[in-house]
Amino acid sequence: MDTTDDDLRLLVVGLDAGCLPVLTPLFEAGETPTLERLFDDGTHAPLESQIPPWTASAWPSMYTGKNPGKHGVFDFLAFDGYDWDVVNATHVRERAVWELLSDHGLSSVVVNVPVTHPARPFDGALIPGMTAPEDPDCHPEGILEEVKDACGDYRIYPQSGPEPDQSIEGYERTIELRGAAFRYLLERFAPDFGFVQFQQTDSVFHERPGEKSAIEAVYRAVDRELRETIEAFEPENVLVVSDHGIGPVEGYEFRVNEFLRDRGDVSAQSGGEGMPTWSRAWENDLLEGEDAGDHDPSALERTMNVAAKFGVTTQRVANTLDLVGLKEPIGRRVPNDMIRAGSEQVDFPNSRAYVRSKSELGIRLNLEGREPNGRVSAEEYEAVRAALIDELSAVETPDGEAMFEAVEPRETYFDGPELDRGPDILTVPAAFDNAIVGGLEGERFADPVEPWNHKRTGVVCATGPAFDESVSLGSPTIFDVAPTICSLFDVPVDAEMDGTVLPAVEPGERAEYPAYEPEPITATDDEAVEDRLSDLGYL
Repeated sequence: MDTTDDDLRLLVVGLDAGCLPVLTPLFEAGETPTLERLFDDGTHAPLESQIPPWTASAWPSMYTGKNPGKHGVFDFLAFDGYDWDVVNATHVRERAVWELLSDHGLSSVVVNVPVTHPARPFDGALIPGMTAPEDPDCHPEGILEEVKDACGDYRIYPQSGPEPDQSIEGYERTIELRGAAFRYLLERFAPDFGFVQFQQTDSVFHERPGEKSAIEAVYRAVDRELRETIEAFEPENVLVVSDHGIGPVEGYEFRVNEFLRDRGDVSAQSGGEGMPTWSRAWENDLLEGEDAGDHDPSALERTMNVAAKFGVTTQRVANTLDLVGLKEPIGRRVPNDMIRAGSEQVDFPNSRAYVRSKSELGIRLNLEGREPNGRVSAEEYEAVRAALIDELSAVETPDGEAMFEAVEPRETYFDGPELDRGPDILTVPAAFDNAIVGGLEGERFADPVEPWNHKRTGVVCATGPAFDESVSLGSPTIFDVAPTICSLFDVPVDAEMDGTVLPAVEPGERAEYPAYEPEPITATDDEAVEDRLSDLGYL
């Protein structure tokens, strides 16, 4: 086709959790003809994610081209001593690729990419994705209201609409609005670069695990929006990417904090103070409005707190209910705070080592001089860490199989000025067919609570004249996406990026850029966001 200054030179489509084991059956069934055509016409390969292969850390790695030790986001949560907050864009301490393009006179439209709120200024428009509150501040100011007027509505999370929670109709409407908003902004700003991400391709597996009809409905909806976008704007090149894969978890859940308690590293307490209270009730606050996070302990919660101090915990109650077949229905109706109030929790200030968040796949040491009540001295740090690595490496499941594929010091996976924000030890489950959790529930091993979860291998597909489709993509990683985008636009690749340009693209030069100076970190402080992440099993 003829090209003009208004042409969309590159469209990036983000499929959260997209991977060939999910896509191939959809292609074979004819459910996603647009995606199938892109894969048939272009070149594609499995895309290796990072450790940890979880949304909140992986997308910043993709859009900066740098590992968490440089960009600073290791998980859905950031920790300051024993305090915590859900991560947001101020925790990302490196340039996003669209900011780099903007510095070279190129404009972008970015919609729904996780960990991009609050929006930072650049040439173009941005509506944030996951970890943003509903109705977030966008760039430029006022653009979300304009989008809602033009498209009829917009939402980040399906729960914000009138459809039933976790319904196929809610997924479809959310995806439809996502596509409509993206196309409106493409028309409005005529950018060089467009990036739209679809989160429901991941959340459907967490909310309706393995349910074929729901998965197909989500992908059909994404395929429709992709088809309409391509037909309307005829992008010169298309890059389909994912942050990780997904699949069934058929091994074991390993309660690392129970292992650490047996070693004498974890001190426990009861009463609801040891772990953050992620969600305030079993109903999602996103449905209840901006004041839904206001919370006073109920009489039942206070009673459970007192009962826990005398050894009457929800674990014991649940075991009794299980005997009479009531554990499952009762568990669905008891608010999460009641459960936590009657549970044992890690007493972080009085422990030596612990798992803070399961999705960072790591263990943190309570280090003197770093944590307010540090229990491990700087002199013994390396010895304590090495001993833990050795013991965890030897852990076997009840079937006699290795629990972990790797147990390594953080330096194996991360490097950079933000290294100290990450966990001290990384624990990589074998083939991600096992899972780790941080709860204290007596036994070390159990069947996994989440039957589907993340895998390390995602997917990448490249098509268009900028890509040599006869060239194999080799073994690309998530860090290769940003350098590839830069090279396609003839923008020098940041020498600090950890990836390389995909072989299908002519590599550009690398250059040293001035140190990035991000805004100060600000709190997310939105309980509806916390509840959404909890509902998806991330917290």
